Amino acid sequence: RPRPAPDGPLTGRRVLVLGGTHPAAAAARSRIVELGGAAAINLSASVTDVVLLDGSDADRRMRRIVSLAIPTHDAPWLAAPDIAPVPRPAGGREAAHVLPRGGVVDIPDGSAPGTRWTVTVSWAQQTACEIDVVAFVVDEDEQVSFDEDFVFYGAPENPGGTVRLLGDGPTEQTVSIDLAALPPSSRKVVVAAAIDGAPTFGDVGAIHVTAGPGTSAAPLVQATLDAATTERTMLLTELYRRGPLWRLRTVGQGYDHGLATLARGYGVDIAD
Repeated sequence: RPRPAPDGPLTGRRVLVLGGTHPAAAAARSRIVELGGAAAINLSASVTDVVLLDGSDADRRMRRIVSLAIPTHDAPWLAAPDIAPVPRPAGGREAAHVLPRGGVVDIPDGSAPGTRWTVTVSWAQQTACEIDVVAFVVDEDEQVSFDEDFVFYGAPENPGGTVRLLGDGPTEQTVSIDLAALPPSSRKVVVAAAIDGAPTFGDVGAIHVTAGPGTSAAPLVQATLDAATTERTMLLTELYRRGPLWRLRTVGQGYDHGLATLARGYGVDIAD
């Protein structure tokens, strides 16, 4: 597992990888995290650098990258990037902590009443399929207490509204969680994604996850998960109790089966 460098040469930078095969692009994004940077999957105003792999010249985003004068680099640049880290802001909130696959972080004030945490999932624009973000509220046996603790597009809120699915966009969906209001029997909230259609996550590419308090505050945690190949469902993050605290773990574990099979594994009664 790649471990982020807390003050590596790419600290504070958001790097977009263009072109390359799926394994090559995934390796490049993994290297970016190792160097302390964040791996972008879409061209946004926060992108500071672009790494160009084979075939990147055919990407339609190249024209905008050139017009914005965003620095571009060849793949060997990632071996030892000669670039100054972006300074940390004075007196302001630090950049979101970059977690590798399997990374864990404590959730500050996770048990504080009235504080909802959000997990936002995004991916690159594509039309081959639809992606659904879902959540499961499970007990210590990894099972839902009742079917209504399966939150998805058809039932976007569980009883009591402690877990809600916000929005249903083509490239981004958000799960909002009131950790303090969950009953003691609820030990974990699992956030996952599923493909509706024949493509796999290897076709979709990287999935970007951010988490933080509320919907408007800057995220405190971010991760890019792109180890999938033939998988059609993927576990993205887990928010779980650890003694009196809540913690967040990035997962990135995919499965070849569909959403119904995933839900049955958590004890949801899904009709055939």
